Amino acid sequence: MEMGIKSIITRKHFIASIPFLALLPVIKTTMPIADFYKLSFSTLGCPDWGFDKIIDFAKDNNYKGIEVRGILHEMDLTKVPEFSNPEAIAVTMKKMKDRGLVFVDLGSSCALHFAKGEERNKNLDEGKRFINLASQLNCPYIRVFPNQLPKDRDRQESLNLIIDGLQELGKYANGTGVTVLLESHGELIYKKDLLAVMEGAGLPNVGLVWDVCNMWIATKEPPDEVYAALKPYIRHTHIKDLKIVDSKEEYVLLGTGIVPIFQAIDLLYKNQYPGYFSFEWEKLWHPEILDPQIALADYPVAMRKHFDKF
Repeated sequence: MEMGIKSIITRKHFIASIPFLALLPVIKTTMPIADFYKLSFSTLGCPDWGFDKIIDFAKDNNYKGIEVRGILHEMDLTKVPEFSNPEAIAVTMKKMKDRGLVFVDLGSSCALHFAKGEERNKNLDEGKRFINLASQLNCPYIRVFPNQLPKDRDRQESLNLIIDGLQELGKYANGTGVTVLLESHGELIYKKDLLAVMEGAGLPNVGLVWDVCNMWIATKEPPDEVYAALKPYIRHTHIKDLKIVDSKEEYVLLGTGIVPIFQAIDLLYKNQYPGYFSFEWEKLWHPEILDPQIALADYPVAMRKHFDKF
């Protein structure tokens, strides 16, 4: 068993103790799992951890779900050994069940803005492979990207390509129990554009991942306005915080940055959002940020402190 901290600690003391905590392989909280809302984290935050370490950490820190965005730097999940064949999947599912965990989302790299041709086909094929895998893992969602609105192409044409891609994937997913989720990401981050795409797709198994930070840091659209517009389509969330240091974005522990993240969380919670609050710590893309044993352990602490007021 890996070492952990078992005493209840305050948020202030937790942050103050970061230099010491960096030396520990695992940090545990002691709050009963029943007291937590539905928390998950993305494996983007722990790119150097193997599958067993990921799920052991999740269990020890009172998470309920795992969002899979690569394992040990392999981003094509169909090539990950734990997911590579029916026998391996059966072992993986038992490990998850034994720890009281579920898969909440599979993060693909599928982007839908490409014009018809080889690149578009490659991306749609990845989306379909992820749908197949999600069905085998009893995972309700896969994530896809919009992702760009090229300046050399008519804007509506790009939106139509994204809509067409969602419709193709949504129809492919019919009968699988899998819903295709478009993340607010890249250049599709304004509520008006996202609403137009969702209405255009018009399928019950197509929805949104609301990445509050991605949207707000660029648009400054208030969370209450975004939520009012997009509520019918939000199935999953990405939760994170950042601050601006020397004109650059820097990811920080939840509640210590400038993103109105708890405004969004409160809107979801008070409106009985049924999905997961999934912590997306972008360690793979930003190796300079805090290590996962610190950041991923802090998230349940910060969320518990926040939910204590309800």
